[in-house]
Formats: sequence, structure tokens, C-alpha cells
Amino acid sequence: MGTKRLRRQLVKQLVEQDVLRDVHWIEAFRAVPRHVFLPRFFRPSDEGWTAMDADDPGWLELVYSPEVLVTQLDDDPSRWEEARRHPVPGKPSSSSSMPAIMAIMLEELQVRDGQRVLEIGTGTGYNAALLSHRCGSDQVSTVDIDEGLVTTAREHLRAAGYEPSCAVGDGALGFPAGEPFDRVLGTASVSAVPPAWLEQTVPGGLVVTTLNRPLGAGLVRLVAGEGATGTGRVLAQDGRFMPLRAHRLAEPAPLPEADESDWRPTTLPMAALVKPKHKFEFFASLELPDVHPVREQPSSGTSVVLTRADPGPMALTHPDGSWVRCRRAGDAYEVAQGGPRELWDLAERAYVLWKSLGKPERDRFGLTVTGSHQEFWLDEPDGLRWPLV
Repeated sequence: MGTKRLRRQLVKQLVEQDVLRDVHWIEAFRAVPRHVFLPRFFRPSDEGWTAMDADDPGWLELVYSPEVLVTQLDDDPSRWEEARRHPVPGKPSSSSSMPAIMAIMLEELQVRDGQRVLEIGTGTGYNAALLSHRCGSDQVSTVDIDEGLVTTAREHLRAAGYEPSCAVGDGALGFPAGEPFDRVLGTASVSAVPPAWLEQTVPGGLVVTTLNRPLGAGLVRLVAGEGATGTGRVLAQDGRFMPLRAHRLAEPAPLPEADESDWRPTTLPMAALVKPKHKFEFFASLELPDVHPVREQPSSGTSVVLTRADPGPMALTHPDGSWVRCRRAGDAYEVAQGGPRELWDLAERAYVLWKSLGKPERDRFGLTVTGSHQEFWLDEPDGLRWPLV
């Protein structure tokens, strides 16, 4: 199947998912050759990560699939050669995101003709190419902390016919030249909105990014004010990206063993707190700050960060040593908890409060940023509030 047909097929899928509506972005996804930016990538296997390149069967079909494609492990470009020989362990540190999430964020950016756009997190360069097709290369700037990624992305962009301004630097500081932008798009998630992003956005301009939080991550859009200020909303559409390197979360604490006497019944399933599709998840994140969902590894007593692709047995931990385990008990659930705080008691109280407030979903929440002071609120800025930082 030719690449043009594959691009049309991808666009058809995105339109049918109702994540791609604007004719300008439809044209961009149809025109930009994603395969130019993904000559090789990693594939997950039962034994670790394997490496795939353009000579392998099925490469092109995967490039135009709806999947996220991992392009770097552990910030180390040499891992690909090793994975070419045998499966390797590793944590993804760069990728080409799911096209659906990219489409959602580009649509939410609400870019207009003639506007200048800054992308934080160059990655493969594919997203910068989409922006360049829509806005013109001279209106697009992109920055990434990884010099190797920027060099490769610049080469691929030129091969595809685009030449946005590419820079190496800490994305949390914005673009090195410090130029004002009408739109800022964070394609690497952040634990809090970097003040520099708002400072480099013209008043009334928009900042769209994803938040990197243990629970309740997702998309926000802010309207920039003067200086490092802005206010906006948590968006209904969900989207999650790899974090900026400085915004990566600490590894969760190991889970202690639970005695049989520690278990008690509960009517609240763990999935309601840890799975984004559940409406309670975002509110739970506000009431349980710094609580990490984890996937247990009972044999070693350790734990790893929970992912949507591999939920596994679910548990929660907190840096203070508090923890919760959950298990099925027939058609119901049981929990065991320990540490300085009884996290599950807090979760159950949060659920009662959430119901009393009318079960608010994520798009009823907003975010106000005033420099380093950042807080969520419910419905209105003077409503119920929770600190982000």
C-alpha cells in the first residue's frame, strides 16, 4: 500500500474518532509523510524491546497505525543497535505519540493564520512538520534538550520539505531566543506549567500542554496574561505524554507485604482512582496529591509505575511510606493499607465528597498560574481550590 493511501487511511480513522475536525489539520495529516520521521523505532515484546527499521516487514503499516512508537530508551541512542541484536530492557525516553493525541492537542491549540507557534519537545520532528504545514515553517519554532534528537529531527524535516527554527535547550525555559509567541504547545508533559512559557506567550495567546502527575494527568489550555500568569481549563479530552527530563516523577516506594488480618471490604474499586476513563480519577488526584498508582511485582516486593497498557495488580504508594493494596473478593473488593496515613480511608472520603459535588468531570476544573503559585479550582476561580504546586 502506498504512503499516500496510508495517510488517507490514518486521516479517515482520526476523523471517525472525532479527534480531527479542522480542515487545515486534516490537510496537514494527509500531506506530511510520517514515515520520513520514523525510519526506525522500538517494539515491545515479552522479553523487552526489539528494534525495527524500514527494511523490516510491516514497518510502513506500523508507522501509519494509531500506535505510539518509541524511538529512544533511557536517553541513550546506542540502545537501538543493541536491541537490533536481542531484546533489551529500558524505559521509553522519546517517542512519536499516538496520532489521535497529537490531533487532539493541535485542534485545541486553536491556531490561526499568521500566528507564531512554539513547540516544546521536538522528538522525531513529525509534530513540528504538521505545525509547519499548517502555519508555514517561518512561523514555527521547536526546542528539545537532546541535541541528537534535534539534529536528526532537523534532517528529517528538511527531507520532508519543512524548515522550522530548531533549537537545543531546556524546554522548561521556552525558546532560547526568547521571542514572543501566539501559541505554545507542550508535547512533553510537565509537573507544573513553566512560568517561561507564559512569559513568552503574548497576552491573550494560548498555552496547551499535558500535566505529568501520578494521578489525574491530562490536557490543560491556558490563556496567557501579563508576565508569568495565565488561567484556563482542564480539557475534557485526555492526553498524556512523556515528561520533560526535569519533570520526571520519582520512582514509587516498594510495597510492603500485607497480613491477612489487614484486609477489609470496600465498595470503591481501585480502577476508579487509577484509570483515566473513570470520571472520579481527576478528583481523586486532587484529594490524594503525590499518591502514585503502581503495578505490583509480588515476587520481589518491588513496584513499578502503572501504565494503561499494562495495569497489572493495582496498588497505591506515597513518598511518606503510606500504601494501599487492593484485590478482588468474589464480586466485591478488599483493601489493605499501612504507613503514616490511611490512604484508602482518604480515598473513600474523597469519593463521598465527589458525589456530593455532583460528580464533576475533568472539564469542570480550571487552573490558575501566577508564576510559581499554581492551583486548580472547581467551576470558578473562587470555588473549591487545590494546589498544583
